[in-house]
Amino acid sequence: MTNEERLGGLIRALDYRFKQPELLDEALTHPSASLGRGPRGPVATGSGRRRTVYERLEFLGDRVLGLVVAEMLFHRFPDENEGALARRHAALVRREALARVALILGLDKLLLLSKGEEEAGGRNNPTMLSDACEALLGAVYADGGLDPAARIIRGHWATLMAESATPPKDAKTALQEWAQGRGKPLPLYETRGIEGPPHDPSFLVAVTVEGFLSVTGCGTSKRAAEQAAATAMLEQLQK
Repeated sequence: MTNEERLGGLIRALDYRFKQPELLDEALTHPSASLGRGPRGPVATGSGRRRTVYERLEFLGDRVLGLVVAEMLFHRFPDENEGALARRHAALVRREALARVALILGLDKLLLLSKGEEEAGGRNNPTMLSDACEALLGAVYADGGLDPAARIIRGHWATLMAESATPPKDAKTALQEWAQGRGKPLPLYETRGIEGPPHDPSFLVAVTVEGFLSVTGCGTSKRAAEQAAATAMLEQLQK
């Protein structure tokens, strides 16, 4: 099977043909893979370069997704304030949303992984799928600019956007309501550490809910770290 045949379904689903097919190959080759794929089949690549290219595409795709989703929300909900739009935005660009789109596009079957990642269930790993989805969007943008990337995002994220009639609650509020609904004391937040230079700090915050082990979250501000910790706690409670 040629590379084009292998990726034909994805190309049709995207309705976009790459001018630089190697960008699509890069986006679908996880850094764990020891081989890349060139126009004539597998080619050896340095692991450092592979990781750099993949992560650069992730970085680009993340920013493009954030911009397009923000624009979609701005026009779709003209009466909502910044806070409501921000909560919607956070829900739509989070790992779970990206992983859903990745599965719809079939990236779980197309992603090239190392044998170790394959055996560890990497194809079903939400983080790995969301990273691949970001890398794919970054590759489309790098190859064709904003228009095709935005068209793909609008096509898949409009459905996700329509699922919530009201803005989702932020994680701290949701965790507080969960605790109160079960007669428990309010969650306790504790700053465990601050790293990095003053102009770019990283906060580590732990949250504790009565009857459960504490979990931590990181962020560039105390507030962001608390939200991350609350999100992690909610994920643990849902399990």
